[in-house]
Order: sequence, then structure tokens, then C-alpha cells
Amino acid sequence: MKTVLFQGDSITDAGRARDGDVYNRGYGYATMVSGLLGWKYPGAYNGINRGISGNRVVDLYARIKLDCINLNPDYISILIGINDVWHEVANKNGVSADKFVKVYSMLIEETQEALPHTKIMILEPFVLHGLATDAAWDYFETETRLRGEGAKKVADTYGLPFITLQDKFNRALDQAPASFWLKDGVHPNAPGHMLIANAWMDMFEQIK
Repeated sequence: MKTVLFQGDSITDAGRARDGDVYNRGYGYATMVSGLLGWKYPGAYNGINRGISGNRVVDLYARIKLDCINLNPDYISILIGINDVWHEVANKNGVSADKFVKVYSMLIEETQEALPHTKIMILEPFVLHGLATDAAWDYFETETRLRGEGAKKVADTYGLPFITLQDKFNRALDQAPASFWLKDGVHPNAPGHMLIANAWMDMFEQIK
């Protein structure tokens, strides 16, 4: 059985258990993807969720050995970036766009060096209007776009698949308001998590 590691912040964490992965991967896209993989390829893949709420790229890099390399996964899925913006708004502890790319690059380089056969997928951070974002909307929109561009730059540099999400959430607004997809402009509701899961599966089918 091949292992799929989901890494990121609260969007990935989604209330996951801290004492095991098999029965509680959280309520978000990591569980939805694990369910889709298990339904489509019974017994072939096992999902592990190591997302941690509040993480920025620097936090993810700090735990690369424990929560990535030591697990020796066959696939790694990374969604990070919104807290690099949000923490600047909340407490002036964000990560600049330039530093985001530098640290993300270090993360990928060291992972590839330690796990040369592991396939890595990078997901684009996203934001919509909502309770958490409207008061500083211009900043959120601009800076999240820059983190998305940075994530794409890292993916291109290291030849990794990149899953766009902002465009998909933008198009989803034609069907339902932002609060239907993201409860506060950042954290997905169930339909938002399924949007991510479907985009994830589309890419996975191309690289597996």
C-alpha cells in the first residue's frame, strides 16, 4: 500500500486526530481524498494527515524531518500560504512573498534530496470575501495572490505538479456565494473541501 502525506495548515488539519491517522484524518479534503482513493483503488493507498492549524511555510519547514522525511511517503501534498498572509494582518508575524519562495524552495530541495522517489504536489493558496478577510480585503487579495504565484514558481522550478484553486473558487461564486464555499473567507465548508478534493484527484490521476 502506498502512502499519501497531506501537509499544510488548518485547511489540511481540519480537526484531525493527533494519536493516529487511520480513523481520523479530519473533516476536510484530506479525508475526502482518502475516501475517493479508497473507493476507486481499494487497498492501494493510505492517507496520512500532518497538517497543523496556524502553520506558515516556515513552520512547515521546521518540522520537515519529523512530519515528512521520517514518514517516507510515496506522495506528498502541500497546501500552505494563507497564514503567511493572515499572521501579518493579525499580529505582524507573516512571511513575506520573497521569503515564502526561499523557504518553500528549501523545503522542496531537502525533501527531494532525502526522498528522491517521492512525488510531490503543490496546491495553490486561496482566499475569498468573508468574516476573516473583509476588514483587510485588499491586502488579503493581493498578498494571497503573491503567495500563489510564489508556490507556482516553486512548482515550476522543481518540475512539480501545481493544483490551481483560486480560479476554481472564483468560478464557484457563479453558483453560490463565498460563504457557501468558505465559512470565513479562508476555511472551507464541506463543499469547499470537496472542490479541493476533486481538483486534487484530477491532478493525481495524471501523475500516479
